Amino acid sequence: MITLIQKYCWHLTLMLLVSIATLSLWPVTYLPNVPGTDKTHHFIAYAALMLPTALKRPKHTLAIAVGFIAFSGAIELIQPFVNRYGEWLDMAANTIGLFCGWLLAKVLMYFSQKNSQ
Repeated sequence: MITLIQKYCWHLTLMLLVSIATLSLWPVTYLPNVPGTDKTHHFIAYAALMLPTALKRPKHTLAIAVGFIAFSGAIELIQPFVNRYGEWLDMAANTIGLFCGWLLAKVLMYFSQKNSQ
């Protein structure tokens, strides 16, 4: 499973970036009602965004993570122009999600390597 995610890492990442941007900029009245809080949704989305990249382990993972944080900030700055509310707490949830996605990848790789020995 991990090798499959690593193989399609950039495809998954691009798909998640487009999905996050679309859902973040779509009018709230047209979004489906999903269980959980707004911050939980942000956390999960950005953890999922970071997971394939962290599993791929590129040389510049930290720079990519900083780029994801900048992407998150840009979304928050754009939202007021599309009748949404930009919140810096959303960006904090996004950043924590990125870190947890990276951490989850490390745990998955650890157990994957341990099972293959």
